Amino acid sequence: MKNKRYVLSCLIILLTGVIYFAVQAQQQNDRHRANFSGEWKSNQSISMDGNIVCIYDAGDRMRSKTMKIAEQADFLTIEVPNPSPEAALATSLEKLTFDGRESQINPGPERGKKFTVKWSPDGQTMTVNSLVHLMVHTPYKVNAREQMLVSVTEVWKLSNDGKSITVQAKAKENSEENERFWTTVFDKAN
Repeated sequence: MKNKRYVLSCLIILLTGVIYFAVQAQQQNDRHRANFSGEWKSNQSISMDGNIVCIYDAGDRMRSKTMKIAEQADFLTIEVPNPSPEAALATSLEKLTFDGRESQINPGPERGKKFTVKWSPDGQTMTVNSLVHLMVHTPYKVNAREQMLVSVTEVWKLSNDGKSITVQAKAKENSEENERFWTTVFDKAN
């Protein structure tokens, strides 16, 4: 009889724990997460401290003055127009997934980037960590090139009224000690 009470008590404690964790998980899923969907336009020229802007292609979202963002449950896509005259009305599309796995973009054989995306626990900021790689000319050597790596962290925050996105970024080249910082504000265009 004692064993039955002991087993029953253990089952009740176990069941209580399972129900508790299920309720906690549901509450976390119900939190309001910032929604970056819409068309956005930079309210100032893109200015980055130092020469870090060189590492991005013309059609990269980090250099774009406009973005069209569509957000889904597990990812968002960022569409930016390519400003190059040769790419008439062409756009580039980047998919940022929220699963924590590394994504990769390689626009050419000598450049690309790997990145991960993470939401803050309160769901109000999104952090994109990127590693940009490209081949650059080596100073004072003829036809010599070496790989340059740049670590970039962007923190995206939607304003309380949902009418602007602030992207605070910092970047550090693998061969330099100093970090570069810049902020870009995008206003909702629609």
